[in-house]
Amino acid sequence: MKYILQHLVSFLLPITVLIVIPLLIEPHWTMASGLQLIAGLGILLAGLFVVGQTILTFIRIGKGTLAPWSPTRKLVVGGMYGYVRNPMILGVITVLLGEALAFSSIPILSWAIFVFLINTLYFIVSEEPGLEDRFGEEYREYKKNVPRWIPRRRPWKP
Repeated sequence: MKYILQHLVSFLLPITVLIVIPLLIEPHWTMASGLQLIAGLGILLAGLFVVGQTILTFIRIGKGTLAPWSPTRKLVVGGMYGYVRNPMILGVITVLLGEALAFSSIPILSWAIFVFLINTLYFIVSEEPGLEDRFGEEYREYKKNVPRWIPRRRPWKP
């Protein structure tokens, strides 16, 4: 039961970032039309797919959650993590960009940029040094071979 509760609580982060804050910052919800709407929804769905896949990878391989207060016990380098070091946040930013496009929303676009910048700073200052402390050379080798934001063409395999 504790395990299930940990996973449910960890979903508070993406729900807050992807739903609650956009609802609070966008005063004029107007759906785009035509190709803009289709493109926005397509981008949003692609981002949700990435987020879902990375969460499943964290649960199956890492034996932990997506929340920093309940991290994985194993270094996750498989699945989408073989292409890019932060696919979950990349998926979140993709969803926000899809929302911004589908709803013609500058506030949500600004939020997506802020999420990207704050996460980049967090990764550099806190998460990456913490992963180096926890996983040592295994993480340093991964970090050397897998980019933070721009996916590789082929997955890295240790």
